[in-house]
This record gives sequence, structure tokens and C-alpha cells, in this order.
Amino acid sequence: MKSLTGFVRSRWYHFAKPRLERKLAKGASKTGLERQNWAESLRDPTGMYLEFLRYFYQQLPAELKAHRAYFHNVESNRRGYGEDAFHVMWHLLIREFRPGTFLEIGVFRGQTISLAALCARIGGFRCEVHGISPFSPAGDSVSKYRQDIDYYADTLVNFDHFGLPHPNLLRGYSTDVAAVELIRSRKWDMIYIDGNHDYEIVKKDWENCSQNTRAGGVIVFDDAGLTSSFNPPPYIAWRGHPGPSRMAKEVDRSKFQEILQVGHNRVFQKR
Repeated sequence: MKSLTGFVRSRWYHFAKPRLERKLAKGASKTGLERQNWAESLRDPTGMYLEFLRYFYQQLPAELKAHRAYFHNVESNRRGYGEDAFHVMWHLLIREFRPGTFLEIGVFRGQTISLAALCARIGGFRCEVHGISPFSPAGDSVSKYRQDIDYYADTLVNFDHFGLPHPNLLRGYSTDVAAVELIRSRKWDMIYIDGNHDYEIVKKDWENCSQNTRAGGVIVFDDAGLTSSFNPPPYIAWRGHPGPSRMAKEVDRSKFQEILQVGHNRVFQKR
């Protein structure tokens, strides 16, 4: 019975998702995604998520949609995870804040750091891109990765595909001495925490990164929607993991203001 139920559910998802995509692609926007409307994503994260998807289909620059397709299509064996709405989020964040420095913890195959570099190029400004990652199949309590990929070399190949200058990559775990030294080496404009999902590691990443983000700078948590009211249909979005979600709830709001939520991505700005 379970297998039959699972089969019926998967078939329903198979048809429901493209039906929703077609609806969003044709429908008029209910809420604009200008900065003054971002607070609505905290009050109604599910409704605003659909607006980010609508923007993806209707307004996202073709160059960024092509970037998403390159990393996500089936033929590429899924070079990247994430969701279409996240490309809109990064497009808007980078256009709004124009970061001079960008750091990602947990690079995988380079989707987000190459997107940051591409958005900066489109915006006509220089952004120094850094990544900290083991560049190996090392996982955690909730993640497993393929064994047959050279993640470091693959990341550089993916940058080359878009004609982007190579990023500054540090091979190691975010808690390694060299990684902590890199995080502490400057005040960062924008940081994406998307590494190990276990709470103890996520907490250390937050402590290191939050202390070394400039005033007005931004930190984005991935997989952190479980402690919010985000409740999408399961065929379009993922709510996140316990570790990052718990840490996002514990962020000291007197020091960081949550300014935006796009699905399981939570965006905090340092006061």
C-alpha cells in the first residue's frame, strides 16, 4: 500500500508542478519584489515565495535563467541544488547591496559563487568571491554526495563556462584553523552559510561569520525554514533541515535584523 501511495503522490507532483509553473508564468504579480516589500516575506513566506517564482518566469534576466538551467538540468546530472526562486533572491540581493566581498561556506560545485560573480558582472561592479569547502564527498547527518567528482576542478570548469574569473577557494572544513583565519581576515559584505547542516557546526559558522560581517552586511542561511511559517506545497519547495533552522531562530535580533525569507533561505542584515 505504501508503494502505491508513493507512486500516486509522485505522479500527482509530476503534473502539479508544471501546472503551477504555467499559472505563475502567465499571471499578474500580486506583490512587487522591491526592497520596501521584502518584509512581507516574513509575514507570508509562502505567498511571497510564489512571487519570487513568478519573477523567475517573467522578469529574471535571460543570462541568469541560463545559469540556473546549466546547473540544474537533468542532462548536467544536477550540478547544483536549490530552487529557481533562489536565483531571483541572489539577483535582488546583489543588485541591492552591491557587495565588494562575497563568501560561501559549502561550495559543492560552484553554483552560488558563480551566480554571485555573474550578478556582479551584470551589475558592472567588482566583487571578490571566496569559497570554503572540503571539495570532497564529505557529508553530514542529513547529506550524502557523489564519490566520482573532483569538486574543486569542477567548480573552476563551471566558472570557465561562464567566462568568469576564478574564485578564491580554500580547501578544508569551515572549522579548520585556516578557514577560521580567512573568515576573520576582513569584514565581509555578504556571506552564505551552506556547509555542514549539523547544529553544532552551523552554530560555529554563525559565530565566526557574524563577528566578521561589516555593519550593514548580509548573512544568508540555507535550509533554515523549519522554524518559520513557510509551508509550501511539497512539489515546489523544501522547508530545510533542523540544524540551520534552529540556528536561524536563535539569531540575536538586537544585532541582526531578518530582512527577507525566500523559501528555506533566511536573510539577516547586521545592524
